Amino acid sequence: MNKTLFEYTLRLADNALILGHRLSEWCGHAPILEQDIALSNIALDLIGQARNLFQYAAEIENAGRTEDDLAYLRDVFAFRNCLLVEQPNGDFAATVVRQCLFSAFALPFFEKLAAQTSDETLRGISEKAVKELAYHLRWSSEWVIRLGDGTEESHRRTQAAVDNLWQFTGELTTPDDLDFAADTEGFGVDLNEIKKA
Repeated sequence: MNKTLFEYTLRLADNALILGHRLSEWCGHAPILEQDIALSNIALDLIGQARNLFQYAAEIENAGRTEDDLAYLRDVFAFRNCLLVEQPNGDFAATVVRQCLFSAFALPFFEKLAAQTSDETLRGISEKAVKELAYHLRWSSEWVIRLGDGTEESHRRTQAAVDNLWQFTGELTTPDDLDFAADTEGFGVDLNEIKKA
């Protein structure tokens, strides 16, 4: 088993799973029906990405665990997701800002991964994810603008969400030992390049 590839894939899966579940909490509770459906669709995209990544991680590990074992039967401390994706939904503005910040990172990350990874399976998963992430970024950034330029109240809530969530963005582009190892082994990406994007 390539432990670095397993850990790297698992981290990507955890990010998608946790954010997908956070967004699914909005189902039936969004401010208007159209946005309820949009949030549910984004959640489904992320859960689909997580499934693909967990399936691949289980294949890499080759220890008899399934995607469900990796997604649901690990202790909370075994998850490797970034802190941004697990932040509470809060109000609609906070959810939109969290999604925008994550999507602004995830889109260039998966574009780079699709373009340069030496791992064929990660390339395929990334290519599919890029199409979905482009929509996620477009949807969330349009809502950040709409809320930020809206009423005094919507502007206040959006700014409060940016002020609160910005502190979690540094983790997205600060490489750790796993990122360095994945990049060195040829299947990861250089987070410094993503930070510029």
